[in-house]
Amino acid sequence: MKIELRQAADMLSAADHILILMHHFPDGDTVGSAYALGRALQQHGKHVQMGCSHAIPARYGYITETVQPETFEPSLIVAVDVADAPLLGETYKDIVPDLVIDHHGSNTLYGRRTYVDSDAAANCEIIYRLIHLLNLPIDRQIAAALYTGISTDTGCFKFTNTTPETHRIAAELMAMEIDFGTINRIMFDTKTKSRVLLERLALDHMQFFCGDRCAMITVTTQMCRQTGATSDDLEGITALPRQIEGVVIGITIRQREPELFKISVRTHEPVSASEFCAAFGGGGHIRAAGCEIRGSLERVTELLASRAAEYLEK
Repeated sequence: MKIELRQAADMLSAADHILILMHHFPDGDTVGSAYALGRALQQHGKHVQMGCSHAIPARYGYITETVQPETFEPSLIVAVDVADAPLLGETYKDIVPDLVIDHHGSNTLYGRRTYVDSDAAANCEIIYRLIHLLNLPIDRQIAAALYTGISTDTGCFKFTNTTPETHRIAAELMAMEIDFGTINRIMFDTKTKSRVLLERLALDHMQFFCGDRCAMITVTTQMCRQTGATSDDLEGITALPRQIEGVVIGITIRQREPELFKISVRTHEPVSASEFCAAFGGGGHIRAAGCEIRGSLERVTELLASRAAEYLEK
């Protein structure tokens, strides 16, 4: 059931033992949302647990260290920045959250209560407003977490999901004297050697379709073993295909199992990435979406190229 943000605030106010869940393969927005909300609640005397099916990348250490770990039986389970139940991952696959706070228009309303604002560029924008509704203070650590989520989900304010409200919120967070320069350097300008080697392999094997208007890269488990790249190194690699001049649909195929592939789609106008991925049971935002496809790499590539042709060869 959909609810208003005020109702979400009331649910949090009424609970004392709260478990906050992030999506698997966590990014800056889900981590920033969870830890900003968790720290605000914990400082208000609430007991808070954090849950994620995958280890949180070390680059977010300045965020994760701000919440003290606790163990208890939760009275309220909250999912942040999670559009669908499978995205909670293996550890939490059987849990139905009491409250979902999300900004994906494709949210499946899998929680008992859901607040969705698809106009928010990042889920951290919603958490910023929620903390204010709770009348809780935002300190520098909370501000840094929120800024991280907003910056990463807008591509350092370059993506078309960025709004005037996005900039207003970011400005208020920057006024808290956070080290936004270092945050952006870590998120966008720092790569491990393994990541650079993986990028080189991926670019060497890039494929083009539809008169070069669709670009596709593949990251296989063999490529990860060869370069020593981990899941932490893969964040942001989905931006590469769309950066090429003339490309409207950029696709990243990432192998998870011998015949299971995670697909990330990034688009320019007029193609909706969410609509593109919906054909494969996925979803997301208009310019960034994802799905999973089973089959051989050749078959998956063929399916995606065919889907791109539906948009680009009209």
